[in-house]
Amino acid sequence: MKAVPLTAKHSTCTCAADTPLTRKKSKAPSRKKSKGYYAKVKSGSGTGGKAGGGMTAKGVAKYRKDNPGSKLKTAVTTPPSKLKKGSKAAKRRKAFCARSKSWKSERGRAARRKWNC
Repeated sequence: MKAVPLTAKHSTCTCAADTPLTRKKSKAPSRKKSKGYYAKVKSGSGTGGKAGGGMTAKGVAKYRKDNPGSKLKTAVTTPPSKLKKGSKAAKRRKAFCARSKSWKSERGRAARRKWNC
């Protein structure tokens, strides 16, 4: 294979400076409105099992404000004996419990406790 000599154009080329990694970002404002620290909304709670296994009503309200059109809801914390069989809340609880059966972490166990699974 024959070596190709560098021309005057390529010896001072700045092609590498125009790669996507080195290009400067535009001055357009970010669309992201929140950093997503929803577990820390309740003051003094923390994360994992200490957070109570999920978002508080205040955290859900903040998330919905930051994400218009969101259908996020708080946990169904009503005891299963108090729920009407086949009601929307009972179905949500049943679906969550089925979906979260394999959650073994501290946070997962706390969430399942909160939902009465």
